[in-house]
Amino acid sequence: MKDTSHHDERFATMTFASVYPHYVTKIERKGRTKKELHQVIEWLTGFNEKELQELITNQATFDHFFQKAKLNPNADKIKGVICGYRVEEITNPLTQQVRWLDKLVDELAKGKKMEKILRES
Repeated sequence: MKDTSHHDERFATMTFASVYPHYVTKIERKGRTKKELHQVIEWLTGFNEKELQELITNQATFDHFFQKAKLNPNADKIKGVICGYRVEEITNPLTQQVRWLDKLVDELAKGKKMEKILRES
């Protein structure tokens, strides 16, 4: 298990709005749509389009973002490595949640089928 303590505080204060454009760029460059990205974000967090836009406009930190989220009960099925960390082994809840979102965006960009990304099988 790798130590993520050097990321924990940074993720708590980082705004979702600062990362969101990078998510959009990443998935659009690979031929996926913003609608699909929003579907993935809504699956994980419960935020609809309007709520997501409010969080972006209000410069919500990831800490605030995930405090307000209604995490999908299947979120713990998100497994694998992102940025050198195995997401299921991350002990800080906020860091794990941010990495879950990163992992879903990565899977979307890599062309995985939506059913697989949303852990429907």
